[in-house]
Amino acid sequence: MTTANTEPKAHSHGLGQIPVSKLDTHGSKDVEAFPVPNGREEEWRFTPLRRLKGLHDWKGSADGADEVSVDAPEGVTVETVGRDDERLGKAGLPVNRVIAQAYTSFEKATVVTVPQSLAADKAITIDRKGLGGTAFEQLLIDVKPLAEVTVIITNTGSGVRAGSLDVHVGEGAKLTLVTLQEWDDDAVEVSQHNARVGKDASFRSIVITLGGNLVRLSPRVSYDDRGGNAELYGLYFAGDGQHHEHRSLIDHNVSNTRSRVDYKGALSGKDAHAVWIGDVIIGEGTTGTDSYENNRNLQLTDDTRVDSVPNLEIFTGEVAGAGHASASGRLDDIHLFYLRSRGIPEEEARRLIIRGYFLDIVNRIDDQDLRDHVMEKVERKLAAHE
Repeated sequence: MTTANTEPKAHSHGLGQIPVSKLDTHGSKDVEAFPVPNGREEEWRFTPLRRLKGLHDWKGSADGADEVSVDAPEGVTVETVGRDDERLGKAGLPVNRVIAQAYTSFEKATVVTVPQSLAADKAITIDRKGLGGTAFEQLLIDVKPLAEVTVIITNTGSGVRAGSLDVHVGEGAKLTLVTLQEWDDDAVEVSQHNARVGKDASFRSIVITLGGNLVRLSPRVSYDDRGGNAELYGLYFAGDGQHHEHRSLIDHNVSNTRSRVDYKGALSGKDAHAVWIGDVIIGEGTTGTDSYENNRNLQLTDDTRVDSVPNLEIFTGEVAGAGHASASGRLDDIHLFYLRSRGIPEEEARRLIIRGYFLDIVNRIDDQDLRDHVMEKVERKLAAHE
């Protein structure tokens, strides 16, 4: 094991070594670089380890299977490659034991390549249905310079899944990535999403989490050059006993970069639990960084729990903008009263408020059918709550 591969990252911008970030954890492809978590660590204290089905201290064998279908427009290549493919693992190192285990255990990876200057006329869709068991997976989406594309990934079915989704957005390229977690009630997913954003490139991520027993996603963004823009949006609705955890990190390691993070959640039912951790690092020596993150949660019943923690770490005084906000609470009685005073029944009024609450996230999805699908799923969760 080498020190360089396991120490927390220090930013360097030609000014020498600087203080180590307290937000960015160390990365390694070596499982043993990470101790087995016991739940008292800052990174794991919100995650119910007993529900990870052994992922945090894996001693079994990968026996899971998936049905995967990919529909890509002309010009886009889709490959199944082995572990030795040199394109893999460059977007970001695993930052916890589960992801390191997944990286050392996967056998085949899927690589989707969007060629330079291609403006795709339709979205790339990747549909994955879990057929049970445990599986470790790796997916790479490589968008070459000046290309424009939307990728929609849908996860359904059952099983225990862990792995990485790596994204490269080349110079001047634009990528919209929509991921839907619609797992069955017994499914477990732990995933790390790594995005590297090139010069003057634009990356938009929209995460929709509605299903699963336990879902823990860690989107991470870094920049290759100036002018990069990253927007991370999320919608989650946790019902009875569901645990939805989203842990984003934006590393403004380059000057003149921009980021926006906006996640909205709702919770209803006994022991529904949502966790949002939003970390932003503005690196030493950078200038012109513009960053803001926001999290909102609606608790529709009393027996739910929300943990919302925004963190901002700044190593420079030359910042264009930086801030964060977080709030969790019940429906606004004033809004309910306003609608009911105009003859709208209480249940319908609640649905209208929650629909409006989520609408600014859903409307960022370009595909109308997909927008309708997401709102239909939200309506079903609301109906179950009522």
